[in-house]
Amino acid sequence: MLLSVLQANASVMDVEANLRTIDDAAQRAAQAGARLLLTPELFPVGYAPLRLHAELDPNTLPEIRERLADISRRHSIGLVYSLPAVANAESAHDDAAQPAHAESAWHITATLLDGSGNEVLNYAKVHLFGAEEHKAFVGAQAPPAVVDFNGIRTSMLICYDVEFPEAVRAAATRGAELLLVPTALSAGFDNVPQVLIRARALESQLNVAYANHSGHEDVYNFLGGSVVAGPDGSLLAAAGESPTLLFAEVGTETVKAARDEVPYLRERRPELYRKWEG
Repeated sequence: MLLSVLQANASVMDVEANLRTIDDAAQRAAQAGARLLLTPELFPVGYAPLRLHAELDPNTLPEIRERLADISRRHSIGLVYSLPAVANAESAHDDAAQPAHAESAWHITATLLDGSGNEVLNYAKVHLFGAEEHKAFVGAQAPPAVVDFNGIRTSMLICYDVEFPEAVRAAATRGAELLLVPTALSAGFDNVPQVLIRARALESQLNVAYANHSGHEDVYNFLGGSVVAGPDGSLLAAAGESPTLLFAEVGTETVKAARDEVPYLRERRPELYRKWEG
């Protein structure tokens, strides 16, 4: 399957501009033969946690989601997008650092649409990064789910989640062969896409696609550096600092070959590791 990864600069709270960017990328990706477009974390609204919590009306989110589904349908391409979502009362109390009342608590989420605009997978971010995210959002608890997408077992994490080997391994042990990761990585963390993403792909033997912002948004300067890594740790596609649309071929054969050659997943000893934890 040909996968496309959008790296671009969003405009904070300018949904119209950001949806135009996604629409244009979806059109170009579909024309190139891609079956899926992965976009960065919170891209439709821009990455600015405190501003989003203060200024974004949650009642507008269903319309934004429908417009994203329309982009997917019109271009007949799968789409991963990331948006805030109101947390339910139970999960609103999961994060002790969250001072907001339950009714105003939000998750950061990612949604996978098929080429007809139907939602096939949803995920809420578990590991929040930095003071602003902890003030504006709550961390979720549900593990990454896995679905069949165009014949590839597919899962999602969001940004900081992928920096925890346990999160990626959770997806892999549930059968994931492709991991889709919208992110918002600031400049100065070059080793995350250049080293860590490839290591995660190698140690859990799956394809990992990582889509980042570029440029300046609110108080953040973003690294760019979006990547796609193969299940042997190889680099399938990589971006520099500027906006771009990456393409990479991903599939199941390389995953099977990697897992047959070195059976990391089969030879794990989780019952032993639990005893090691102090």
